[in-house]
Amino acid sequence: MNTHLIKGWMITIIFTFGLFTLAFAQKPNITILATGGTIAGVGQAGSTDTRYTAGKLPIDQLLNAVPDIHKIANIKGEQIAQIGSQAMNDQVWLKLAARINELLSRKDVDGIVVTHGTDTQEETAYFLNLTVKSSKPVVIVGAMRSSTAISADGPKNLYDAVAIAADPKSAGRGVLQAMNDRIYSARDVTKINTTGVEAFQSANFGPLGLIFNGKPAYYHAITRKHTITSDLSTDKLDKLPKVDIVYGYANMTATAIDAFVNSGSKGIIMAGVGNGNLYPEAEEALKRAVAKGVVVVRSSRVFSGRTTTDSEVDDKALGFVASDDLNPQKARVLLQLVLLKTTNRDKIQQYFFEY
Repeated sequence: MNTHLIKGWMITIIFTFGLFTLAFAQKPNITILATGGTIAGVGQAGSTDTRYTAGKLPIDQLLNAVPDIHKIANIKGEQIAQIGSQAMNDQVWLKLAARINELLSRKDVDGIVVTHGTDTQEETAYFLNLTVKSSKPVVIVGAMRSSTAISADGPKNLYDAVAIAADPKSAGRGVLQAMNDRIYSARDVTKINTTGVEAFQSANFGPLGLIFNGKPAYYHAITRKHTITSDLSTDKLDKLPKVDIVYGYANMTATAIDAFVNSGSKGIIMAGVGNGNLYPEAEEALKRAVAKGVVVVRSSRVFSGRTTTDSEVDDKALGFVASDDLNPQKARVLLQLVLLKTTNRDKIQQYFFEY
């Protein structure tokens, strides 16, 4: 065979292999941590029947539904948990935060995507926003329709989440959420619909950005402390303080508040009416709780707005804390972490103004 021809083939093969290696090396390295949820749910394939079992698909099968994802990043997947997010708990949170911090400390990991059910997704996202110690992108994502539904939204959401995590512009913005072509801050986003695909909003501030044709575009950023500016940490912890939520309503009794105090709650979030206002019997019960060393934070059952310190309730005089614009479930997450550092009312109030 012609020697020049053989050399030509060898050069072509080496060049092609070199281009492939270079392309692989230049793509960002994204690790997907799976926890279950509807995005990994399985029901009757191709059916309009909405019944399904959450968290059934392992991460490898989830990735198989989005083959184009490998064109934008080098992907690795890990299964952290396999549950519906209604079963999310402190142990999974602590495991997730520890693994993310471990991965992001490595030079060969550029970003993280967390797949998660939507029921408690906003709480996990905010917990990570306070405890992840890296400016590298962390994106949480889910779906409102199971993987076998006739028009599953999970594959598109997952692709978008990887695109966000792979984009350098996503760094330093805190933990992000990717759902329905929008990019939300973990601090501000909340679930607003039980079944629809447009299930999340940030009522007070809107999305940080949008996804179009697989490319993120940002329009603003949050200024509250998060990730590398947060002094809250879960290092070497195996549990979090017990904090409970009480829902306010007309003609409310003190039963739930007293029960939580007697069961050992370290903090109570009061989802009050209006601007976090309190039914008189509930206010008296909360004052008794404060006297026993329980930290009381007033939030609101109202979807948007702030719970302020300077309206109908004198928080400083009563020993209460106002949640600012954090909803009850997010206020609970912040208080759980703050109680690891302090029980001082004024210091806790400052955390709610800064985080």
